[in-house]
Amino acid sequence: MAENGGYNETETITPMEIENGDALPQVQSQEQGKCLITKIDDGSVESHRYYLSRRTTLEMLKDRGYSIPPSEIQLSLHEFRQTHGHSPDVDRLRFTATHTTNPSKRILVIFSGPGIVKVNVVRNIAGQIVNRDTLTGLILIVQSQITSQALKAVNLLSFKVEIFQITDLLVNITKHVLKPKHQVLTDKQKKNLLKKYNIQEKQLPRMLQTDAIARYYGLERGQVVKVTYTGEITQMHVTYRCVW
Repeated sequence: MAENGGYNETETITPMEIENGDALPQVQSQEQGKCLITKIDDGSVESHRYYLSRRTTLEMLKDRGYSIPPSEIQLSLHEFRQTHGHSPDVDRLRFTATHTTNPSKRILVIFSGPGIVKVNVVRNIAGQIVNRDTLTGLILIVQSQITSQALKAVNLLSFKVEIFQITDLLVNITKHVLKPKHQVLTDKQKKNLLKKYNIQEKQLPRMLQTDAIARYYGLERGQVVKVTYTGEITQMHVTYRCVW
């Protein structure tokens, strides 16, 4: 039995309680995000926010298996400002990506401007999407609240839509030094895991879909994540979590 409340890969597995307190604190407001950036860069706060959130989004999609050119991730803040200026046009920041092993999976990333996201904003975004029949997902990055009517309009779209606050993307949470390593299992790996320990999916510790890591990887209910903990004092150990 693992001390952290999960399953140790080298032991006989029995149902365990959900492990708490795994998610890192997140930036909760635009003002906090501005404070973070102004300590790092004395240039345009607006352009720095877009630069950081765009880079994290590119890293996130790469970790999900999408084809992302290394040059895009490695783009410097100076190079970004040379292209987009100090007040970037959000329409020029949008981009699409195709999955490396499944070309039929194509995702679109759109940045929303400042201000509350109302239903007309969502309708305008939907109207601007071309080749929507080939689109399987949309990531909408907002800078303020989104109204309930706008959320209803989002749910009417024919593809999966993920909404992120721009402040949640200023830092890549998976790169935090204290964060354990997460690996999303394939369906085959999940099946082998359950067979190996003779357990059912519901017996695995849970990870909510709202968990920051689950959102980062775009996980669906039923997917299993392998979590590897390492430390200077404690030995490396592995646990598994099922998304609910």
